[in-house]
Amino acid sequence: MKENAHIFYAPEARNAAVGQQIYLDEDESAHCCKVLRLRPGEMISIIDGCGHFYEAELTLCDRKNCAATISAIDTDVYIRKYRNHVAIAPTKNIDRFEWFVEKAVEFGIDEITPLLCAHSERKVLKIDRIIKIAVSAVKQSGNVIMPVVHELTPYDDFVKSCAAPCKMIAHCEPQEKKFFAENVAAAQDSCTLIGPEGDFSDEEIALALGNGFRPTSLGNTRLRTETAGVAVCAFLAMING
Repeated sequence: MKENAHIFYAPEARNAAVGQQIYLDEDESAHCCKVLRLRPGEMISIIDGCGHFYEAELTLCDRKNCAATISAIDTDVYIRKYRNHVAIAPTKNIDRFEWFVEKAVEFGIDEITPLLCAHSERKVLKIDRIIKIAVSAVKQSGNVIMPVVHELTPYDDFVKSCAAPCKMIAHCEPQEKKFFAENVAAAQDSCTLIGPEGDFSDEEIALALGNGFRPTSLGNTRLRTETAGVAVCAFLAMING
C-alpha cells in the first residue's frame, strides 16, 4: 500500500481481481467526494476488512456513489496468526466505550461482543455507530482486519455458547489468578470477558468458571472497563509480536 494513499473500506472488494470495478457505499462515497474532493483518475487504496489491500483508480466520483477499478493487489500484508475476541460490558459514558473500540482495532481485534451484565449501567447500544468507529480506526491504523461487532448480548447466553479454545474472565474478586500472558499462548485464538464498572456478579463469575473460562489478572491495579479491554489487545499484540 502506498503510504500517502487515501484508504477506503469496501467489503464487496473481497477477492476482487485486477480490472474489477468496486463501488463504495454512501458514507465512503461522501468522504471521497465531499471531504477529500477526489476526482476520477485519482488513485486510492481499498481494504476489504478481510486482510487485503487493493490499489484502484477512481472512475466515478459522486457523493452517493463512487466507483474505482482495481489496478493492483498488495499481497505483502501482515496477517495476525491469532484471533482476538473481547466480550465487554459497554460503559455508561459511551465515549469511553467508543475509545475502547478505536484502540482495540489499532492493536488488533477480530470480534467485539457487547455484554449485558447484572451490573451493567448501559442497556442500549447503537451498533451502527460502533461499526463506523471501527471502520474509521481500521483505515487510520492501516489494519487489514475489520472486526465483527455483535449486537448487545445477554451475558449468560454468551458464556454458555462461547467456543473459543482459550477462554478467560478478568474479574476483580479475590481469587487465585494467573497473569494474562500465562493463560494464553502465541498464535492461540482467545476470548476474554471484561465486566462493567461494578464488576461481574458472583453468579456470573461462577457461570463463567463452570463453562471453562479461566480467571485472569491484567495487573495489580484496578482498571476501568475500557482500559482493561485495550490492555487485553495490547498484551496479545506483544505476546504475538
